[in-house]
Amino acid sequence: MMLLLPLVLGILQLALVLHVRNTLAAAAGEGARFAAVAGSSAAMGEAKTRELIAGALSERFTQQVDVRASPVGGAAGFEAVVVADVPILGIGGPRIELRLTGHAVAEQQ
Repeated sequence: MMLLLPLVLGILQLALVLHVRNTLAAAAGEGARFAAVAGSSAAMGEAKTRELIAGALSERFTQQVDVRASPVGGAAGFEAVVVADVPILGIGGPRIELRLTGHAVAEQQ
């Protein structure tokens, strides 16, 4: 029983870190797609990325969000980068830096 508790808590912590990583990756991709829509801008994509992260996780994860114009496969596009520190051993424990990127090809007007 003493061995089972740390194992279960470790699995739960891993699931939490993966959830945060996947949510940040999805928000980065959606922010890049939002910026790539005709009539939109990088600033609007960044605001959308921050809104999605704050709504799904916490404002704490919106500190380092950057959306900028960047070529995607030779075509004009946008890149959204989200950098966040995520605790790996409990809430007050050591943290790892996650850097997630989303890309989208810009629509032509």
